[in-house]
Amino acid sequence: MIMHTKPVPMFTIPETAPFSGPQRAWLSGFLAAMLESDLASAPAAPGIGAGQPAPAGPVLASNDDAPWHDPAMAIGERLDLANAMPAPLKLMAAMAQQDCGQCGYNCADYANAIFLKSEVRLNLCAPGGKETARAVKELVEALDSSSGPAPAATPVAANAPPPVVGFSREAPATASLAGRYRLNRAGSEKDTWHIDIALPEAGLAYEPGDSLGIFPVNDLGLVDQIIAMLGAAHNTSIRARTLRDVLRDEVSLGLAPDSLFALFSYITGGKLRDKANALARGGDPDGDAGVLDVLAVLQKFTGMRPHPEAFVDALEPLQPRLYSISSSPRATPGRVSLTVDAVRYVIGKRRRSGVASTFLAARAAEAQPLRIYVQKSHGFALPANPATKVIMVGPGTGVAPFRSFLLDRQAAGAPGGNWLFFGHQRLDTDFFYEQELETMRRAGHLTRLSLAWSRGGPQKYYVQDRMREVGSDLWQWIADGAHIYVCGDATRMAKDVEATLVDIVAQHGARGREEAISFVGALKKAKRYQQDVY
Repeated sequence: MIMHTKPVPMFTIPETAPFSGPQRAWLSGFLAAMLESDLASAPAAPGIGAGQPAPAGPVLASNDDAPWHDPAMAIGERLDLANAMPAPLKLMAAMAQQDCGQCGYNCADYANAIFLKSEVRLNLCAPGGKETARAVKELVEALDSSSGPAPAATPVAANAPPPVVGFSREAPATASLAGRYRLNRAGSEKDTWHIDIALPEAGLAYEPGDSLGIFPVNDLGLVDQIIAMLGAAHNTSIRARTLRDVLRDEVSLGLAPDSLFALFSYITGGKLRDKANALARGGDPDGDAGVLDVLAVLQKFTGMRPHPEAFVDALEPLQPRLYSISSSPRATPGRVSLTVDAVRYVIGKRRRSGVASTFLAARAAEAQPLRIYVQKSHGFALPANPATKVIMVGPGTGVAPFRSFLLDRQAAGAPGGNWLFFGHQRLDTDFFYEQELETMRRAGHLTRLSLAWSRGGPQKYYVQDRMREVGSDLWQWIADGAHIYVCGDATRMAKDVEATLVDIVAQHGARGREEAISFVGALKKAKRYQQDVY
């Protein structure tokens, strides 16, 4: 008997479409699969395909099959790519694509959890900020108002074990600040610190490549300015605590949330109400929306004094910050280290500071208790075989996980070669861990050390420039099976490094450009090219 089947649709995105080669290929395959699924689930003619079950369950997001999974891509471009996709994929496209784990998920899993209603918090994507929070809220509202039935919430077993202390943001452990020292020499334009934290006596372990979550506290100077602007007393009772304590420990005083503008729209009128409403909807009537932190909002709406309890309720919870770990449990058991840029800047005439970075670098007292947790890495780890060579590209504080890698492989006696590309502004002031790295190089543990300085000389050099200079040798390491790691800025450095790697593969691996792109993509799928970007 001859079996008749429906033809599999062929779908090709034209080369003139505004997508890269891999993105065109993914979209072609996805649309073909969607059409095939529609055909398979359509009513079949009698005797043709009868009894074949239709696909069940929603299409969920996956990091492996998303052309927008690129932290260098603007959110608008990502959402455009996902515009015709199912809801979980749209939600994923709204995320920052860094897989940083700060939300407790990777980007795809967070999107799926929101879609399945097992996660109700919509503002956990810290790197995405207000843009992501707004987009996610709009997508969820559209999903909830659609005619289709909402997916049922994922059931939680009544006897589910509580989260392990120290391994999630919901159950932080208590540690203490053990010490810190500045990594820049006098004259540097940067203020970068090595931070040592004493771990609890037992139960909190980590691996190279993991990150540490830190729950910071707000600067009391900023807290007191806000209380003064509210015209309230420090000891006003809020949530069974004082207003001062709540503002210090519980709420974010950074970029103002839409809910704060909504509150001001309720208590004012006229043009100020119009302005507050516009800001609450994502508008920018005065061209300053991107720099309005909580204190700046109080200054902008001078004279408006909301009730302290309503004011606190309009703020977002103070989120933990994640930092790449720069130590090895083999080399310094019982201690974890971080490499932290203290963020300070001026807007108008007001000096502002990063809440977590300046807390660690300046405001936290030695031996002060800290709430911390270990965030396991999402695919950023040393190769299982200690004989495998590793290539590490980490300018600035991006060197942090590679210090961890080097110390760990040294303590374990790993025979594989180690090649580090490090860069910063100036050799004289910004060579982090210089003595340690030079000692490793002289001992032969750090096989090669390539340095790039962008200032202080007649010509600027970046890590990708040094990579091009030694492209033939880099290709030989890759051909020998080396794993490649990149840590640092997602929007420029990581993108430039990947483009440089494609060029090196094309030139020294005798491949066409499309073949080189596919080769680098294959390295990623094989976990031989891993990124920790922010």
